[in-house]
Amino acid sequence: MCGVRLASSKADPPLPPGSWRLPGFKALSALRRRRDAELDDEATNAIEDTSDDPEVVVQKKDTGEALRKCLTALSPEHREIVDLVYYHEKSVEEVAEIVGIPENTVKTRLFYARKKLAELLKAAGVERGWP
Repeated sequence: MCGVRLASSKADPPLPPGSWRLPGFKALSALRRRRDAELDDEATNAIEDTSDDPEVVVQKKDTGEALRKCLTALSPEHREIVDLVYYHEKSVEEVAEIVGIPENTVKTRLFYARKKLAELLKAAGVERGWP
């Protein structure tokens, strides 16, 4: 036991060797005995289907394509900042260090990039939000 001795009272008898494994074996035995329960129709109908329907899948695909197209329309400086912040999940401080510009410049570029991106997406017919 790594040279550590636990304080014990004389009233507690010592544990037999390997007794610490017993609860684990009991749990494994219980899992082996457990049978898969079948779901009845009522229980199956109560489970909510959270997957997207085909229409939403197509909307997300179209929105993603429009977003990629609009990102390419941004200036290289703005696109670089958006890429680092949103796709590489860098902080403003990290982006400033990577690009070699002041933090306030990163914030300003990010502000104008988002503003321009919103205009481009609106012109492309994409409403705010994700379907």
